[in-house]
Amino acid sequence: MSSAWNASDVTPDGAAWLASAGTYPRSTLALWEERPDAPVVLPCGSVFDVVSAPAMFGRRMLDRLWDDGPGSGPVAEFRGRMLLFAAPGTAQRLPVLLEWEEWGTRDQGRDTREACRTNAVPPLLCHGTGDAVTVPPPSKGTSPAGPAPSESTSPAGPAPSGPAPTGPTAPARSATRSATRWLVAPDTRQPWLPGPEVLLWAAVRAARSAVRISIFPPADQGAKVYDVSRRR
Repeated sequence: MSSAWNASDVTPDGAAWLASAGTYPRSTLALWEERPDAPVVLPCGSVFDVVSAPAMFGRRMLDRLWDDGPGSGPVAEFRGRMLLFAAPGTAQRLPVLLEWEEWGTRDQGRDTREACRTNAVPPLLCHGTGDAVTVPPPSKGTSPAGPAPSESTSPAGPAPSGPAPTGPTAPARSATRSATRWLVAPDTRQPWLPGPEVLLWAAVRAARSAVRISIFPPADQGAKVYDVSRRR
């Protein structure tokens, strides 16, 4: 695995989708119009859930989703973790599926390598109903269009963390690293979001591939761009 990915800008429709998760969406859009570099805390559970994985393992999951699977929803990187936006309900269901998968392989008498495939899956933090996440700012330099605020109370303000949404804007790698950034930015008001089964599939395959990935990747690796036209 190699270096980080270039953050993609969130489109106005993508910003509207993100803001719709909060109690005061117009205030969120107004904040971003004035301060496009401001992260914002948004609740999970109704519009999206978020699955947080260690950065390297999360990148492997993302590769599996794009190379062999249906693509991903929005994805962001924040302080050494990968934030994958998922369908509501995923945060509750995915841990159950992972537990079942581990139990099933141990009890079926498979060989050691096969039986331990899910043991290589690091703890995934699942954020759903009752949780909140900090989403990265929509852009480093331009602000998303959005209606002026009408609510008197603004949503939870800027905070230092951040998940990432889906959308047909694919990520590309860059030498510049940022603590909080979009890898796959939301660009529609109704982005496709993976469910628990899809993320389980990606996690298991990422774990299987981990043993084949050198900890010393080639020094000169070209930028990786996902072909979002293949996405659902």
